[in-house]
Amino acid sequence: MKLAMKLRTRLFLSISALMTIALLGLLLGLVSVMQMAGSQEMPTRNNFVTLDLGLKLRQALGDQLIIMLSENPDSAAFAASKQHYFELLEEGIAQEPEQSGGEYGFRKAKADYERFIQAYETSPAPSNAFGSHGNLTEKFNALRNGLFAEHKRALDNINDTERQAREQALLIAGLLGLVGLAVLIVGFVTAQAIARRFGEPIEALVKAADNIGQGNYDVTLPISSAVELNQLTRRFGIMAQALREHQATNVDELLAGQQRLQAVLDSIDDGLLMIDRQGHLEHLNPVAQRQLGWESDRLGLGLGTALERPELDEQLQLVLRGGTLERAPEDLSIEVDGESRLLTYSLTPVSHTQGHILGAVMVLHDVTEQRAFERVRSEFVLRASHELRTPVTGMHMAFGLFRERVHFAPDSREADLLDTVNEEMQRLMQLINDLLNFSRYQNGLQKLTLAPCSIEALLERAQSRFATSAEEKEISLLVEVQGPLPRLQADQSQLDRVLDNLLDNALRHTGSGGRIRLQARRHGDRVIISVEDNGEGIAYGQQGRIFEPFVQVGRKKGGAGLGLALCKEIVQLHGGRMGVYSRPGQGTQFYMALTV
Repeated sequence: MKLAMKLRTRLFLSISALMTIALLGLLLGLVSVMQMAGSQEMPTRNNFVTLDLGLKLRQALGDQLIIMLSENPDSAAFAASKQHYFELLEEGIAQEPEQSGGEYGFRKAKADYERFIQAYETSPAPSNAFGSHGNLTEKFNALRNGLFAEHKRALDNINDTERQAREQALLIAGLLGLVGLAVLIVGFVTAQAIARRFGEPIEALVKAADNIGQGNYDVTLPISSAVELNQLTRRFGIMAQALREHQATNVDELLAGQQRLQAVLDSIDDGLLMIDRQGHLEHLNPVAQRQLGWESDRLGLGLGTALERPELDEQLQLVLRGGTLERAPEDLSIEVDGESRLLTYSLTPVSHTQGHILGAVMVLHDVTEQRAFERVRSEFVLRASHELRTPVTGMHMAFGLFRERVHFAPDSREADLLDTVNEEMQRLMQLINDLLNFSRYQNGLQKLTLAPCSIEALLERAQSRFATSAEEKEISLLVEVQGPLPRLQADQSQLDRVLDNLLDNALRHTGSGGRIRLQARRHGDRVIISVEDNGEGIAYGQQGRIFEPFVQVGRKKGGAGLGLALCKEIVQLHGGRMGVYSRPGQGTQFYMALTV
């Protein structure tokens, strides 16, 4: 702190010296200007007063001449004019300083005027005095010439005053110029001294700081004659040494962390592809190399180019902008060593702690065997359900004929058994039909018959089909449509099946006195149709598997667990997607988003 104060004091004294010289120069100029103004104010004012009085005296003398030259002079007017003339002369004498005897002034003008008046009054014929009496003319000329001489002297004094003011102004300007030159010289010398003493070492420290910022800690530090800069240089060197040691420690830690991360990535069972912000491959683990049959020579390529799937670049750019894929992507078909493999993938952004996206990760999972099993299972279910449908249908028809021919009492044990067998056979027929329909959708055998479809009419028909069931359970069934909606190009019978499944589920899981709402609204280029209830809800752990086939959730289970899976297949076949939002104990909302 003490050393810093010394440097601060030096800079303060240097700047203070410049400011002091500048203030002294300004003060000198101000004092000179005030002195010049004070010395010239009184003479200038007196000269202007003299000019004004001289003009008034000449005008008054002219008025007197008019009175004197008239045939019948007005003695009263003449006396008043003479009195006014003496007052003007006295006013001039009052402001006139004592003058040397050879200089004409108001005192001499008064004496000339008295002689002129005396000559006029002693003249035998005043009206003709100017023509016949030479003495009166001489006295008048002496008075007039004296006034002219006083007027000329006042003008000369004003000119002399202006000249003196100009000379003094030039002198003051010269003095101020000398002061400014002195300030400039002192400032230049001071700046040179500061630059030489502090500038070069500071520039060297700046270069050293730039090198350290670029990771080069082997820097050359300057030596200065200033003690303060030497202290700063020494501390800078200590800081550079600490940073050098810290960098070495961090590099070791980073290498160790990178090795651990590399080991983790290499030990994951799924394939991982690291992608940078520009969409280029940065790294892939050994599992991904085996899955794709790649070597590391594809690093640096774009994702779509490396996988020969241009559509992947569009999906990747969407993820890098912070978006999400609306639907599950199709499997990747890869040919590795003459064998076709199927891979599912997901794209996930890699975000910085501050929020901006650094890149993306692509996770690959080999589903070749799983897809083969699913295909075999689907074919088996399709064949089995198709083969079972015919005999079960025949059995159901035969059983119906049997019930028509036998007669048991309504409350007998035999009648109850027949009713139970009939219900179970109907359930078996429904299960076979569901299996057959689901298999047809999964195998791509189901075709849609598209036609313009009114959303309002679709919801109203669904409401009418379940109105009786809802009324029996004392459940209010409402339809809510937000604004006019466009007509859909859809298979109306298939959408009816979706709504029937959703409404049947809602009725089974909503208690008496509950509420079910059929809703439709537009969201961008999609129409959202939903079935919402305030029933028991779905546990969070079960919501992820609710659209899988043969999965049943909730306390009130029934059927084979194909209803929601079938709904999802139908919606996806229409180019839409299906989802669920539920809170346990607060109700459930199933929705489907269909493109307009």
